[in-house]
Amino acid sequence: MSFDVSPAVSGSIVFCVTLITVGICVALHYEGLSLLSRQHRARSGELGRWHVLTGIFAMLSMHVAEIWIFAFAYAVLSLFPATGQIAMASGAVDWFDRVYFSSVSYTTLGYGDLLPQGHVRLLAATEALVGLVMITWSASFTFLQMDRYWREDA
Repeated sequence: MSFDVSPAVSGSIVFCVTLITVGICVALHYEGLSLLSRQHRARSGELGRWHVLTGIFAMLSMHVAEIWIFAFAYAVLSLFPATGQIAMASGAVDWFDRVYFSSVSYTTLGYGDLLPQGHVRLLAATEALVGLVMITWSASFTFLQMDRYWREDA
């Protein structure tokens, strides 16, 4: 199934999908870190190391969810051929190829075996920026939590 739209409309579709995807990912990350922060404060002094470890796994889960949200956005845009595509030399791109491309973009690795073509490049470029911000946000949160537990242990 695909929908035909004009090239002028396709850019607007990519822009709107990009804004919605970024909004969902930022909100997910904010709410996830807020929940972790509340849980850590409520359990202050108890098993500090386990709190840091569970926090790390929770943040990794948030990052994976955000990667899958972007992959879903690529799948939605694939319904509109005029928006562009994620291209691979060996043929058609499936769901896991989109997840792989999303993870490579989110982490800013950029292997180059899959390439965005057309207006979908906006989503791919924005994903790299969002991934960088979310990863550094998680790193800052982790540093603050570890610093707090190290001070309590001293």
